[in-house]
Amino acid sequence: MRWTIRQALIPGAAMLLAGCGMVDGRGDNRLPGPPRRNAARPVADYPVKIGQPYQVNGITYTPADVPGHDEVGYASWYGGDHEGKPTANGENFRSEGISAAHKTLPLPSYVEVTSLETGRTILVRVNDRGPFVNGRVIDLSSGAARQLGMRRNGIAPVRVRRVNPHEQERAALRAGRQAVERLAAPEPLLAALRQRLGGPQRPAAPVQLASAAPDAGVTYAVPLSSEPSAARGAYVVQAGAFASRERADGLAAQIGGWVAHSNGLWRVRYGPYSSEAAARHGVEKAVAKGYSNARIMTNDVR
Repeated sequence: MRWTIRQALIPGAAMLLAGCGMVDGRGDNRLPGPPRRNAARPVADYPVKIGQPYQVNGITYTPADVPGHDEVGYASWYGGDHEGKPTANGENFRSEGISAAHKTLPLPSYVEVTSLETGRTILVRVNDRGPFVNGRVIDLSSGAARQLGMRRNGIAPVRVRRVNPHEQERAALRAGRQAVERLAAPEPLLAALRQRLGGPQRPAAPVQLASAAPDAGVTYAVPLSSEPSAARGAYVVQAGAFASRERADGLAAQIGGWVAHSNGLWRVRYGPYSSEAAARHGVEKAVAKGYSNARIMTNDVR
């Protein structure tokens, strides 16, 4: 049975339930139309669905495959009322799984969701459409909201950034389990993201990755035209150097590094780190991704 998005009405705003703080998703975040039959497809990452433009409450949404998708806004969550019902991807919804609804990302997609209040960052699998409420950019499953630490409050400011995790993490989320939680985003990054939240609620430009937490060897994103001036350290790890900015940007996006320009070359790096010992984390990370010639250097980005 086929259904048409334009045929149904949905409430214009979500309701916050007293006591638990849950955002009621019965009308604010599901694709409208007649009920779908409960004949779910197997949980798999392929084929990926993008879909045609659709309209809800007079607003047209155009799904698109944007690898650098990066936005800030507010997250809500939905749970028990949808348990076992087909998602927009055709899979059965599992409220305690680590999944989410998004208006335009391909189904499925994987995103890192960062709480702008705590910096806590989790990996989530997007397999549904919504939420159709102004200012809300993602609707988390009950399990994902619990992992992020926002289930009690119901709504939280977040950053949503599309990523390409390795198969072990994908398999965990497909099975309804949590992937290994990312290290918390540092305060300089959170401050910048909160400033973005205060502006127009729209997806930001694509980003390249840059290390945020000295001594940790983890990464965060900064605009492509920037270098990581917010995080300082004496050492960096260089994975490669290129005459082409395009090639350097491509590698940085692939391995989770950042790009610096010096002596006529575009250099892909991790860091910075406060000590040489800490920088060895970056070397290990680069070697694990196949870049055995990675080396520790002094930080010349000032």
